[in-house]
Amino acid sequence: MSATAKKIILLRPRGFCAGVVRAIDVVKIALNLYGAPIYVRKEIVHNRHVVDELRGAGAIFVEELNEVPAGARVIFSAHGVSPSVRAEARERNLKVIDATCPLVTKVHLEAVKFARKGYTIILIGHKDHDEVIGTLGEAPQSTVLVSTVEDVDRLEISEPEHIAFITQTTLSLDETRDIVARLKERFPKIQGPAAQDICYATENRQVAVKAVAPLCQMLLVVGSQNSSNSRRLVEVCQKIGVPAYLIDDLSEVKAEWLDHVDTVAVTAGASAPENLVEGLIQSLQGRGYSELEEMEIKEEDVRFNLPSELARAPQLQTIRVQTAARV
Repeated sequence: MSATAKKIILLRPRGFCAGVVRAIDVVKIALNLYGAPIYVRKEIVHNRHVVDELRGAGAIFVEELNEVPAGARVIFSAHGVSPSVRAEARERNLKVIDATCPLVTKVHLEAVKFARKGYTIILIGHKDHDEVIGTLGEAPQSTVLVSTVEDVDRLEISEPEHIAFITQTTLSLDETRDIVARLKERFPKIQGPAAQDICYATENRQVAVKAVAPLCQMLLVVGSQNSSNSRRLVEVCQKIGVPAYLIDDLSEVKAEWLDHVDTVAVTAGASAPENLVEGLIQSLQGRGYSELEEMEIKEEDVRFNLPSELARAPQLQTIRVQTAARV
C-alpha cells in the first residue's frame, strides 16, 4: 500500500444476527400470509431503517396493545414482553405472533426458574430497555436491576444464600464480567445461568472490535442510537483508546472525524441492514479510502425456526410447497 493510500477494514461478523433475521422475517411473512395491516408492539428490532421499511409494507407499529383493535393480529418484538402483556393480549382476543428472540426467551425461563425456587434475582441490564422491561415482568417481586459495580455495592439482600443472577443479552462483555465478579465477591453462594446470557452475536462483534482496534485509527459502527448492542461496540472501542462513532447511515459521518485517519474500521450492530454498510463503504471510497480489507474473526451460522404461530399456518405450508416446486 502506498504512503498516501487510505484503508477500510470491514469486520466480520457484523450486522443482522439470527434473532433479528427471524423477527424481520416474521413481519414480512405475516404481511404476505394475512395482508396489511399487521400490528407490531414496539420496534420489531432497534433500527430506524428496518422499521421504516416494514411500515411502508403495511406494518403498524404501536407502543402498547391498547392501540391495537380488539381481535386484530399483533406481533411481539424480538426483545420480548412481560406476562402482563401476554395476559392483556388474551383478554382482548388478539391474534399473537411472538417474534421474541429465543435467546431472550432463555433468560425469561431462567428468571421463572429462580423465582420458583424462592431466590432473589439480580438482573444485570439497562433500565428502560425493552428487553429488560420484559424480563423484569417475569418475577417483578423477586428481581432487582443492577447496571454497574456500584449498584452491586449498594445491594441489601435479606437472604444472601438464596440469590441468582441473569443478564440482558446485549451487554458489554467486560462490564458484565466485572459486575458478576463483584456479585460473587459479595455473595459467594450466588447462582447463575448454566451458560452466559449475553448472546453469541453480541460477543462476536465485540471480540472483532477488540481485534481491529490496534489496527485502525477510528471505528464506525452502523446502528441506531437505541440499539444496545451497537452502543456497546462503540464503548468497547473507545475504552481501548480508539475513537468510535455510532451512525444510522452514511449521512451522519462528519468530515472532521476522518482528519488524519488513514485506516478506518467499519462494523454494524446486530439489527443494522447490510445495505447501509455497503453505502457507507462506497462513501468512504469516494473520500479516498481505496483499499478494502475484510477481516473475519469468527464464522456465524446460527438460525432460528419461525414462531409456532407461523410455522403451523396452512398458508405457509402452501407457500413452501410452491417454492419447492419452482426450485
